[in-house]
Formats: sequence, structure tokens, C-alpha cells
Amino acid sequence: MPQIGWSELLVIAIIAILVIGPKDLPIIMKKFGGWIKTIKSYTSNFQNSLENISDIETFDIAEEDNKKKKKTKKNKLDS
Repeated sequence: MPQIGWSELLVIAIIAILVIGPKDLPIIMKKFGGWIKTIKSYTSNFQNSLENISDIETFDIAEEDNKKKKKTKKNKLDS
């Protein structure tokens, strides 16, 4: 992942002030921050959903293994 240093951030800020203008820059930055917040919440919800699915599948697999072990144990006792 590329790393951005202070000099690069300064260049980006100067270009943004020149292109957007000092009046509109705070408004644009607030909108950009809102978009970033929304994207982060979507990705967090997606990640949590995937974790829940994997937890459910793991629980189901463990439950099936326990049933199989009980059946084999019961069959051994019956024999």
C-alpha cells in the first residue's frame, strides 16, 4: 500500500485550494468525510455479516460432529 508523506499532503492541499477555492474547500471536505464515514459503515456491516455467517457454519459443523460421535458411541455400546 502506498504511503503518503507530509510533503505529498501539502502538495495535495495546495492543489485543492487552487482548484476548488478557499470558500468551498470546507464544504467539500465535509462531504468527502461523510462519504468516507458511510463507506466505512458499509464495510463494517459487511465484515460483521461475514463473521456471523462463518460462526454459524462453524457451530453447525461442530454440532454435526458431536451427533456423529454420539451415534458411533451408541452403536459401539449396543454391539
